[in-house]
Amino acid sequence: MQVEVEHVTALRFDDGAPVRAASAVVAFGGGWLVAQDDATHAAWVRPDGVTPVRALPPVRGLDTFEEERGTKALKPDLEAAFVVPGDLLVDLPGGDGAVVLLGSGSSPARVRGCLLRPPGSADAEPLVADLAPLYAAVACRLGVDADLLNLEGACVVGDVLRWFQRGLPDAGVPTASVDVDVRALLTALAGEARPADVPVTGERRYDLGSVRGVGLAVTDAVLLPDGAVLVSAAAEDTPDPRDDGPVVGSVLAVLDGGVVRDRVDLPHVHGGVAKVEGLGVVEHTGDGARLLATVDADDPTEPSLAVGLRVRC
Repeated sequence: MQVEVEHVTALRFDDGAPVRAASAVVAFGGGWLVAQDDATHAAWVRPDGVTPVRALPPVRGLDTFEEERGTKALKPDLEAAFVVPGDLLVDLPGGDGAVVLLGSGSSPARVRGCLLRPPGSADAEPLVADLAPLYAAVACRLGVDADLLNLEGACVVGDVLRWFQRGLPDAGVPTASVDVDVRALLTALAGEARPADVPVTGERRYDLGSVRGVGLAVTDAVLLPDGAVLVSAAAEDTPDPRDDGPVVGSVLAVLDGGVVRDRVDLPHVHGGVAKVEGLGVVEHTGDGARLLATVDADDPTEPSLAVGLRVRC
């Protein structure tokens, strides 16, 4: 597998404010929706500008959250995103172009999901649901304590959502995934079923290796045409899966079931390791894909980056 960087863009809203902590990216309304893990709104990136889209109501009157202000514990930590499959759109009022954002699950503040439609659509108000029982079921299936959940990436594979637990391999929390029934999840988001009744199956654990002695863990995932899953993974040097640390390496890997079929180091961006948090498919090509990756600067004053990647498998 080979990968090259085709372009790099600093993400700023039209008013000049930085797009913070980009954690997921998904096709949305003729552009891209970039989730911010420390905010209640996402960024709608289109050729003519970048505008905010509300995903969740304010938390205690706040829309952004920072460790320096003592509000990090309140952040919704929206870390995973997927486009609602076309055959399920008919089940959703105004569902055309709908996407789902999901919290990481590592605290009671981070167990919500929201379904968004492009502004101007029918029923454009987000659907928001507390999915705590579903997150508890995922933790149980993975065999981890609920406060060690760190669900950072997802992609739709057939009729299930493959939801990835980033974990921290060096601390004994392996990077892993479970399969969640997509239709049941959407029904729960719409308030028409109990989150506790959403089936969770198919747990898998992955050994992606390490970079400079630090274990690699999945940060996002996209489906390839042959049914394999392409993931981004980061080697983050921290003793606690809930805390940030320096990222010493970043890779793309192809997963075929639970087997790592291929792996390649990601090129440096702006002279440093790219902490890729989100992946979206721009187009499939005959020998691979063009991707849009989002890179988190880990600094709320600095804009996240949108990086175009050309992958040859």
